Amino acid sequence: MSARLLLGLERGAVRFVRGARAATDALCGVALVPRRLIIDTSYSAHFMDFTGSSIPSSTRKLVVTRLSPRFREAVSVQTVAVPTPGDAELLVRNRFVGINASDINYAAGRYDPTVKPPFDAGFEGIGEVVGVGLSASARFTVGDTVAYFGSGAFAEYTVVPTKVAVRVPSVKPEFLTLLVSGATAYIALKRLGDLTQGENVLVTAAAGGTGQFAVQFAKMAGCHVIGTCSSDEKAGFLKSIGCDRPINYKTEDLGRTLRAEYPKGVDVVYESVGGGILELALNCLANKGRLIVIGFISGYQSESGIPPFRGGTLPVKLLQKSASVRGFFLPHFVSDYREALGAMMQMLAKGTLACEVDCGDLAEGGRFQGLEAVFRAVDYMYAGKNLGKVVVEVAPPPVSGSKL
Repeated sequence: MSARLLLGLERGAVRFVRGARAATDALCGVALVPRRLIIDTSYSAHFMDFTGSSIPSSTRKLVVTRLSPRFREAVSVQTVAVPTPGDAELLVRNRFVGINASDINYAAGRYDPTVKPPFDAGFEGIGEVVGVGLSASARFTVGDTVAYFGSGAFAEYTVVPTKVAVRVPSVKPEFLTLLVSGATAYIALKRLGDLTQGENVLVTAAAGGTGQFAVQFAKMAGCHVIGTCSSDEKAGFLKSIGCDRPINYKTEDLGRTLRAEYPKGVDVVYESVGGGILELALNCLANKGRLIVIGFISGYQSESGIPPFRGGTLPVKLLQKSASVRGFFLPHFVSDYREALGAMMQMLAKGTLACEVDCGDLAEGGRFQGLEAVFRAVDYMYAGKNLGKVVVEVAPPPVSGSKL
């Protein structure tokens, strides 16, 4: 095909797309605004904003190089070329990344035994779009701020599929709290909790990344909320977000307190600790009680990843109370994710949802800043020192002119 004929066909295609879009916009009552053409000869110049965002030639990321439940042993910092986004992908300059208890499980290879090192670490980030693939440019543009939930977040620059990217109004780290921690609490309680007004709900590790949301959503459902924590400061925080009975298990006997103050038991338990706490929660269930297991962090750093649990009498205990134990793993509830995220975004915008972020300002060594701070942040969370969601500031705001 000659170059002249090809150019003519391209121009015809462009005119057709222009006409179709204009007709659709007119029918929908949308004001006509200039649109970038699908066939755009300037694409090669603007799809990577090297000038505006000062994209370097190389970047750093955290890579799992050996499988281990000890994060510092499993993960190393590597310098690589800045990746180029594919057709339906974005290149995101990360500003903040979220720390999750499951980062250790991922580094230990517990989620997918077929995946072998090396592979990228990290699940969630928020930052500025600095590069777009061709089809991705229909929805996103350079300068957009996005949050995302996907692998490879522990990096200065991450390639993100558009299907997991969520446009957000700003780069505030509070948005990160919703992607995994908030969504887990929202969907687990909605789908598995069967909450009824007036019921007693126990949330373990209530002042942590996901516990803070479970407290608030249970309270919104009209329930009486009990929350476990490890300090008076955390107990005060729990009261501020609506927890009716914070229990500092360092100063109170948790089992004795629950038996004394809730003799009929608790109706729903949102449980993330495992081991002895799981056994205690099981024993304090009310008739027809529901215990939701969203994790068992007390065992993640062990070789097996599973804390000891004496479950020999479990069938009897469930039968005697017509109770149930229900497991929750977020990837199994993808169909609920968009609705959950949308609802939480609205709550955040209205100021009805608290999203506590812990950037390590009071941690030994100071604020979690820079990619290497991920290691400190993981240790900090596993030491139980965090109040709210642990977040690392990977990079400072760019120069003026950015939306960040």
